[in-house]
Amino acid sequence: MTDVLHFDFCKVHIYDKYIVVIMNQGINLDTIHNNVLLNIVDTYFKNKSFVYITHRLNSYSVDPAIYKETSKIDTLAGFAVVTKDYKAKGTAEIERMFFNKPFEIFDELQEAVDWADKILK
Repeated sequence: MTDVLHFDFCKVHIYDKYIVVIMNQGINLDTIHNNVLLNIVDTYFKNKSFVYITHRLNSYSVDPAIYKETSKIDTLAGFAVVTKDYKAKGTAEIERMFFNKPFEIFDELQEAVDWADKILK
């Protein structure tokens, strides 16, 4: 791990090949929040492929338009959702429709990390 960044809406763990983002309970992730995350990506992964892993330990909502913007990140190789919650998995299935890069849903964080390593080889 290279860094852990704390914001008022989330915590971001930055690794060499991926980031793990844990959103705070009740957040409505919108373009303002997404711009903060895009700045992190630009700082750490400007010229390096990575996978975005969202570890959904808390309940929050996402403006679907964000996925169109996120899909435009050239260095983004894939997007993973980690959750054991049935409703959150259903929401992630809908979110997948707005994303035009590899998008997977996992029960365990290690499964998402293994997938990230696999697609970045």
